[in-house]
Amino acid sequence: NGPFLKKKKKKKPVQNLRASDAKNLLTHYNMKIHPKGFALVDLDGNSPQQQVLRTPGSMETLIKVGYSMVALEKGVKRAHILAPENGALVQELYTRDGCGTLISRDLYEGIRRADVNDVSGIYDLIDPLVRAGTLVPRPKSKLEKEITGYYVYTRDGLIVATGQLKRFEGGFAEIGCLVVNKDYRKGGRGDAMLGYLERLSLQCGARKVFVLSTQTMDWFIERGFREVSVESLPPSRQALYNKKRKSKIYMKEIDGERDLDAAELWWSNQVS
Repeated sequence: NGPFLKKKKKKKPVQNLRASDAKNLLTHYNMKIHPKGFALVDLDGNSPQQQVLRTPGSMETLIKVGYSMVALEKGVKRAHILAPENGALVQELYTRDGCGTLISRDLYEGIRRADVNDVSGIYDLIDPLVRAGTLVPRPKSKLEKEITGYYVYTRDGLIVATGQLKRFEGGFAEIGCLVVNKDYRKGGRGDAMLGYLERLSLQCGARKVFVLSTQTMDWFIERGFREVSVESLPPSRQALYNKKRKSKIYMKEIDGERDLDAAELWWSNQVS
């Protein structure tokens, strides 16, 4: 049936593959793609990897992955691997789930989970917004205590953006403290951080993500969030809601990874 990738445990098709993961896949099977288009494969042996390569369709699939990597390295943002079936291209482009595997450059490179060594950098980044009343105060002791819920976007060792993710019952997650250094706000890093946190939420089983703020939220509205009432929050978060602060609540329901792919394609084109 042509090229096909599936998850080992769940036997479901792999719809999305980051360039870094695709590269690791090729390395695992010791396959190299020459820029001129031919594949270098070692079949002299009986290792588990070589046995897989001899399975019908496996080598063809990996070669397609290799061709996709060559395209990505030359500047293409994403490549689609489809089986040669009637209607496959239309289904891939015009349906939410598609029918193939999408390989994309790692737009989230530089984002990682924060650790205690990042506390001072996060504090310095958010302090101006705390002073302005935009963010609630977060002393270093609180940041250190909650550091495992923070993520940072670094460039040459400098924290240029940060965000916090909190999970709640009922498939909810809160994105908070999303801040980008004012000198780096035109590079799409805020969108990258938001997209990264949304993907984490989905992986954790949280399809409903929300944010709270006392400021205007046009930026989030443009990215699919809509204003909701306090009653829309999960019960445990309702109990923590500060009525005196009167924060507005904006929520977004994520249908799936393809939903995030479409949003990612939009914002990555805006900054390219």
